[in-house]
Amino acid sequence: MTSSAKSPWLLHYNASSCNGCDIEILAALTPLYDVERFGIINTGNPAHADIFVVTGGVNEQNKEVLKNLYDQIPEPKVVVAVGICASSGGVFRECYNVSGGVDTIIPVDVYVPGCSVRPEALIEGVVKAIGVLEEKRAKMEAEK
Repeated sequence: MTSSAKSPWLLHYNASSCNGCDIEILAALTPLYDVERFGIINTGNPAHADIFVVTGGVNEQNKEVLKNLYDQIPEPKVVVAVGICASSGGVFRECYNVSGGVDTIIPVDVYVPGCSVRPEALIEGVVKAIGVLEEKRAKMEAEK
């Protein structure tokens, strides 16, 4: 990973998870794991975000919310599906109200497997997302 000209900002959305992955995301922000050492800032405003971190499977109630949040994030943007539920629907994929993983609604750039995801895996996924974000920024600059 090269140094980024702009600190990447994360927007986290829980699309109906059991909260196991959400707890691990919070753990990654603690001094023990310190994901902020990569310049990452957690935001609650999609207009400020570069990386969209989603946990949980998609259902009928959150499809529109997920799409709306994605559309509010400015280009270039990267989506990270955290955990098996966000990747494929997980153990709940056969339930009547689960439509599947995040990629059934929005494009996903990085998948972080696990149930629940370890903070180290999450950090690795976010660092990979920063690399994808830098590639997308470079491509946008080249197209200008």
